[in-house]
Amino acid sequence: MEKVLGFNELIIILSGIVMGTIARIITLRVDTRQNPSYPTGCFINVVIGTLASALGAVAIPALLGREFTAVTFIGVAIQHFREVRKTEKSSLEDLEKTEYSKRGAAYIDGIAKTYESRNYISMVTSFFVVLILTIFSFNSILINIVLAGISGSICIYLLEKITKGKCIGDICEIRQGTISIDHSDLLVDNMFVTGVLGTERSRELFLNEGVGFIIKPKSNKFRITLENYGQRQAMLFEATRTFGMKRYGFTRKNYSKGVIILAFVPIIHDTDAIINVIKETPVLENSRKINTIMNTDIGVNENE
Repeated sequence: MEKVLGFNELIIILSGIVMGTIARIITLRVDTRQNPSYPTGCFINVVIGTLASALGAVAIPALLGREFTAVTFIGVAIQHFREVRKTEKSSLEDLEKTEYSKRGAAYIDGIAKTYESRNYISMVTSFFVVLILTIFSFNSILINIVLAGISGSICIYLLEKITKGKCIGDICEIRQGTISIDHSDLLVDNMFVTGVLGTERSRELFLNEGVGFIIKPKSNKFRITLENYGQRQAMLFEATRTFGMKRYGFTRKNYSKGVIILAFVPIIHDTDAIINVIKETPVLENSRKINTIMNTDIGVNENE
């Protein structure tokens, strides 16, 4: 005889779906900066997160009901999430020519992987909540809901802690530099940036409205990350996309001083806010290399 889903089982499954969806919504606070179509893109991510939560929530009941074929849907879902990553990557690549400055291939790849991984966070959260409620099931619906909230919150916290990467502000110090012009050369704190300011109008624009920032790694080991071209593109993109760019956007490495110079002419001139945006730029996977470099004191001077 086919087993009818009981009310208590329904509450358990719905609790898992709700907590998994909440996990996706919580992680969207970063995506709002990266989404090309907010709030539409935000809604799409919530819907996909809900579907991922539903798959994670029904896995335990399916196993207990000996419906082993139902678990194969998780494998299908994983393949679907990979397709979502490819679609997001393709969409961002198509939008490159419409932005003030390019994200770069490294940043696009990181965003697409993040979209995929956060669906897994929803799935794992809902799976964990349903597992806990199945093991410690109570007759009281209220107690089960409270237990779902507690277990889901713990799971979300742990998963977010594990998957959260570093930001530029974690590994660098950022300050505003002084812009000066020498013939057609743009200088920030007397460090060369570019030599393309050949017209009087471009020189006046940069002197009157341009901003320049000095980004210094907190230790020599972080130069490996900071001087990566994809990482520099990401910092310039975040700054210009948030505050606009009237014209010109440059990044430059100063080899002797070990710093990165970022300079552009913003539409909204707020240097403190621009510094905060640069600090919040994520450290890209391809630029941070390996954990032993990011987490040890290799390359740190004794005087630092």
